[in-house]
Amino acid sequence: MAAPSGPLPGSFPNPFQDPALRANPYPLYAMLRSSNPVFRVPLPFEGPGVVILSRQADVESVLREGRVSVDRLRADVAQRFRAFLPPQFLGEGGPTRSMLMLDGVDHTRVRGLVNKAFTPRRVAALEGRIRGIVGDLIDGVRSAGVMDLMHDLAEPLPAIVIAELLGVPAEDHRRFKQWAADLVNALGTGGPLTRGPEFEAAFEALLGYLRGVIEERRASPREDLISGMIAAQEDRDALSDAELLANSFLLLVAGHETTTNLVGNGVVALLRNREQWERLRADRSLLPNGIEELLRYDSPVQATVRVPTEDIPLGDEVLPLGALVVCLIGAANRDPAAYDEPDRLDVTRERVQHLSFGFGQHFCLGAGLARLEARVVLDALLEHAPDLALIRDEVEYRPNPLLRGPQALPVSF
Repeated sequence: MAAPSGPLPGSFPNPFQDPALRANPYPLYAMLRSSNPVFRVPLPFEGPGVVILSRQADVESVLREGRVSVDRLRADVAQRFRAFLPPQFLGEGGPTRSMLMLDGVDHTRVRGLVNKAFTPRRVAALEGRIRGIVGDLIDGVRSAGVMDLMHDLAEPLPAIVIAELLGVPAEDHRRFKQWAADLVNALGTGGPLTRGPEFEAAFEALLGYLRGVIEERRASPREDLISGMIAAQEDRDALSDAELLANSFLLLVAGHETTTNLVGNGVVALLRNREQWERLRADRSLLPNGIEELLRYDSPVQATVRVPTEDIPLGDEVLPLGALVVCLIGAANRDPAAYDEPDRLDVTRERVQHLSFGFGQHFCLGAGLARLEARVVLDALLEHAPDLALIRDEVEYRPNPLLRGPQALPVSF
């Protein structure tokens, strides 16, 4: 298939790089939902192209659909520009062998191995340790009366927790958190088909680090997730080397990105809607429901993609074979067809059935852990920092619009 002439898709104008849209993409989502809910992105070549969905019913339908693939490389647009994709995403040795990009029996096989570490019983057993970490992090800044909530709390907590689960030295959490941030920000800044030295360096550093950990665990197994995956690989040939590395990579990066952004976005939302903060402060039993509302109101993951494996009817439209279908989770979560007053934060809202953790067989494996970490953080802040306040009204958001969260969040308490 010949690549079209003209600029690379990664260099097309990207409206989400506008700082104003990064700060608040929801008016744009509302416009898409009302005027063009199945939006076909104009591209300078023929083919199925890119389709953006913004209605809750459409997004949920596609995420539930069995005739779609999570393998982005199957999309026509990815094949056309394969030569420009980061080489780390191609072939058997890259992250394409993670469960995030596997379909069918391969996905079921790999997910089943990893799922044992994230059962409700095992997650609940982590609460004491999580409370201890949160207490230590807050104690470290208590005397100052100010902190960067992202750097001092929202980033280190989930990084330490997932490191301990995987068997990665927890004291290295700042290193791999920085590598992950460099990867996410590099992909968000230049577009999906661009790469630069920061991306290359962070990717290779993180993969090299994990290869070292895996070799250590082969020699000296422990009671951790990487050791468990190695044992499954050796005992039952359940994982290939590429799958072992790819899923360790996925868990280390995704295992803290979502929670970091959930905490950051949640605190911003509550402090900008002070009556909701006070409502939670007065009744901590509202926290579990409040976290679901915070996930709906400002999702840490704003979109996910699927590739139809055949033409799929969607109402009066058709999602064509090979299209890259972008499911705007952030837009779906604020669809007035699904929620009354969707732009209003209400921690007492009933039946909050958001899509922030996905839907169907690829529902986020770590959803329970993210919810627990967010609940413990908010509970501690409501208890020990009841007068928490933003130091600046404006919040700078990270460059990647798909993984939404504050770059920094200075607060006083």
